[in-house]
Amino acid sequence: MNFEWSPQQDALREQVRALLRRELPADWDEHSRHGPGSRWQTEFSLTFCPRLAAEGLLVPHWPREYGGRDATAWEHFIIGEELWAAGEPRGPQYMNANFIGQTIMKYGSEAQKAFHLPRMAAGKAIWCQGFSEPSAGSDLAALGTRAERRGDEYVINGSKVWTSYAGLAQHCFLLARTGGPGKSGIAIFLVPMDTPGITVRQIPSLIGVGDIHEVFCNDVVVPETTRLGAEGQAWPIIGYALSHERVGIARYAFSRRTLDGIVALLQLRGEFDGELVQYRAGQALAACEAARLLVYRVVDQRARGLPPSADANLARVAVIRADHAVADFALGFVPDTLSGGAFPLHLSHHERAIAAGIASGAAEIQLNLIASEHLRLPREARA
Repeated sequence: MNFEWSPQQDALREQVRALLRRELPADWDEHSRHGPGSRWQTEFSLTFCPRLAAEGLLVPHWPREYGGRDATAWEHFIIGEELWAAGEPRGPQYMNANFIGQTIMKYGSEAQKAFHLPRMAAGKAIWCQGFSEPSAGSDLAALGTRAERRGDEYVINGSKVWTSYAGLAQHCFLLARTGGPGKSGIAIFLVPMDTPGITVRQIPSLIGVGDIHEVFCNDVVVPETTRLGAEGQAWPIIGYALSHERVGIARYAFSRRTLDGIVALLQLRGEFDGELVQYRAGQALAACEAARLLVYRVVDQRARGLPPSADANLARVAVIRADHAVADFALGFVPDTLSGGAFPLHLSHHERAIAAGIASGAAEIQLNLIASEHLRLPREARA
């Protein structure tokens, strides 16, 4: 098989790199060390993403009628790789491009599409994702936030936790229970964050300046028109959204850049001649390449219009393992650089790798899905 990129695809990479050289501030690496979850990066996205949109690089894979240019899934991922390798200057707006916008495009009403999609395509929309709850983390079917219907409105009560970007978000992609227990009783709401009754409280972050919050809904009244899809339809919509989210983050590109930087540092120090360090570097490199190629498998399926599959879960686990392999390599061979006043690239990567197995669905949940949907194992065989 030929894995080479076409001249047009190489030109697209260079276009993105040229924009990054032009638009990122000189102290970008220091500012972006905490990843797209930092408040600074959330604010920066409102400056950067409109410039990305002006060059047709924010949502190129969207249809023209929604602000894109009918580009292929491959073009979208080439852009994502370059942006993630640079530290993801889109901030939270990568969610709009990767899955929130496309989910609204597929399941939203004409009014919802007309209102939300142009703002996302222009790079001016900050969203948060109201999934996890104190007693329902990765087990979304157990969520307890309730939306009670009263005429043509809903009254929402409950709380969400670990909600990234909620401090500056304009809207929340919120899950709430409208019916009985289990998957069939859940609905999705596109809730304006300035609705009366919403309280946002920041959670101190283990890994630095994270934009992570608790969100409390106390008699939050929203019109029926904010509901995405029908009552009880949430589960297939969530599945569609998560299949895009889980591989839409090209963490492997940042991991590979980090690994190359560590190897270069070790070579400069004269510490890369031993068999053990080269073996460990090779293992980390293999993990990055495995993650990249498994993600490419999912991209190829999308490009051919195939439905979501368990391959997205396999790719997600591979990306997590690549993150951890590079972080472990840094801990093993350049531990002296992971503290102090300087902000080397691999320190930024180490902080992000801590959350890699939690964000976008915990690694354990991905493994359960692989067991059931890919290996077809009976439940008793997974213990």
